[in-house]
Amino acid sequence: MSAYNANALNELEGLEPVRQRPGMYIGSTDATGLHHLIWEVVDNSVDEHLAGHCSTIVVTMNADGSITVADDGRGIPVDINKKSGLTGVEMVLTKLHAGGKFDDATYKVSGGLHGVGVSVVNALSTKLTVDVTRASKVYHMTFDHGVPTAPLAVTGKAKRGVSGTTITFWPDGKIFDTLTWDRTRIERRLRDTAMLNAGLTIELIDQRGEEPWAITYSFPGGVEAFLAHLVDGEETITQDPIVIKREVADFEGDHLSCELVFTWLTTGVAEKTRSFVNIVNTPDGGAHEEGFRKALTRTINAWGEGKRGLFTKGGPDRVTGDDLREGLVCVLSLKMGDPQFEGQTKGRLGSASARRFMERVVNEELATWLDKHNAEGRAIVTKATIAAKAREAAKAARDLTRRKGILDTQSAGLPGKLADCSSRDPMISELYIVEGDSAGGTSKQGRNRDTQAILPLRGKVLNVQKAQIKSILANEEIQNLIKAIGTGVEPEFDLNALRYHKVILMADADVDGGHITTLLLTFFHRLMPELIAGGYVYLAQPPLYQLKKKTEVAYAMSDAERDRLLRKVFKTDPKAPKGVEVARFKGLGEMDPEHLWETTMDPARRTLIQVQPGDAERADDTFELLMGKNAAMRREWIEANAAYAALDV
Repeated sequence: MSAYNANALNELEGLEPVRQRPGMYIGSTDATGLHHLIWEVVDNSVDEHLAGHCSTIVVTMNADGSITVADDGRGIPVDINKKSGLTGVEMVLTKLHAGGKFDDATYKVSGGLHGVGVSVVNALSTKLTVDVTRASKVYHMTFDHGVPTAPLAVTGKAKRGVSGTTITFWPDGKIFDTLTWDRTRIERRLRDTAMLNAGLTIELIDQRGEEPWAITYSFPGGVEAFLAHLVDGEETITQDPIVIKREVADFEGDHLSCELVFTWLTTGVAEKTRSFVNIVNTPDGGAHEEGFRKALTRTINAWGEGKRGLFTKGGPDRVTGDDLREGLVCVLSLKMGDPQFEGQTKGRLGSASARRFMERVVNEELATWLDKHNAEGRAIVTKATIAAKAREAAKAARDLTRRKGILDTQSAGLPGKLADCSSRDPMISELYIVEGDSAGGTSKQGRNRDTQAILPLRGKVLNVQKAQIKSILANEEIQNLIKAIGTGVEPEFDLNALRYHKVILMADADVDGGHITTLLLTFFHRLMPELIAGGYVYLAQPPLYQLKKKTEVAYAMSDAERDRLLRKVFKTDPKAPKGVEVARFKGLGEMDPEHLWETTMDPARRTLIQVQPGDAERADDTFELLMGKNAAMRREWIEANAAYAALDV
């Protein structure tokens, strides 16, 4: 055994700590971490906009897998830093915690406040190039795995007054689990960013296909346009949204400003709150959301207790925060000089001053609004009161279900259709959720009975998007799903009661299967979000085709993969395959149990996709688009995507 002394200690220099522990800087090395590289570069360009120096950002998805982000900001400084002896470009791209965001002289507010963003992108890329236009010159520099290949050099001249920065990077396949960019995910992030910045234009270009694709985002209405997007044409309680804007130069020593826009859907159930700090999305909320919610509940209850007489002062008829937020649609954008995020990925705000600021502002502004809008205020209270009654009814339904489960000793409260596994260890137990008895029968025959349970559902599950919780809990298929998983649903969700650490959605590889998967993801997103956040929900990947030539068998998940296998493995023309049997599976129920096991259920050979919170949110958004009331937006989407559609017969 080697001695433990000073010589056994190692110091990682430069960007090497990032490559050794990338999760500390970007959260993960999966698809979420990969896309975080784009956000870091784009956030720097947005910071230039917030400082008043950038009006356009262009993000390009290049054919070779790289990403280019260009802006018309001031350009990264190119002169020599006296302390380090490096140019500003090299310093920003190779030194952690280097930048102009550690005081308020350069940036009063900043999303990339840690000063590690672009340097981390550089460290996690096999190659990165930067072009800076500044002082009528164009400068260029290239990096290899974060190391400069040559000094910063002048490569051309520029028109006077033109400036900006262009960064192109190639992510390192040895770091990331995947190098596949999700255009939908990028679109959503860039659209949100443009909506939060009324004077900013963002263009996304995709050059990966045969024909270039592009979209431009520009929203003069800012956060109000964002709210209109979330409302999606549905009827709202307030005729116009409630708009609260406030800026305080010195609030508890901090420079704080907020833009808050919200309303309630007349028939809406789920809350839609999107919050941001310095244009960075905070999906986990934090101090600013807490301040808003506390003030919302307190102010409306106080208003209703006053001259309106809607509540007994301090009485049990007052509404709770959960009741008031049913159907709430809100966009909260906070800007502050020195936000304290929890973690480098900035998912949750921890600044106590932000909580107190939002409380004070909402208390004052909402009280004034309620006094001027008496009828709409009463309608808000009425909706919350109805929600409270529904909550009590749902609690009674849950209690009844729980009592039935305890009394039903034969099944211990588990659904009759559940073919459970023999293992009682949740860590190795898996639940496959399949459509129909046919697929259920094949799955039961093909499974590993020790660790794999099967729950067949009858047809498409209930659309929980707009249903009241009482109706959801009364649905038999939903009841079976909740009982099998064991955790219950929000607000009484108990992760410790989870019976399976893998909940796997296994639907047919066709249009109907995709619809069922979307419905189930919407259910989990709304009623069991912690299950998704904890990484317990997965998508199985059953094949669409079986290709067979004598004893050689292969499976394809898509038309493109089928054609690739025919060309490269079976050496034949996909349009007229010779000697190859191409069978299309119409459903899981038509597969042999052996084939289902070896392609979809065998842990050694199957492919599972772990559902991320963003995946469920996109499913929720997609379902809202396709099944919501905004026919114009739906028609626009169909026209834009019709070229990609294929008949499923």
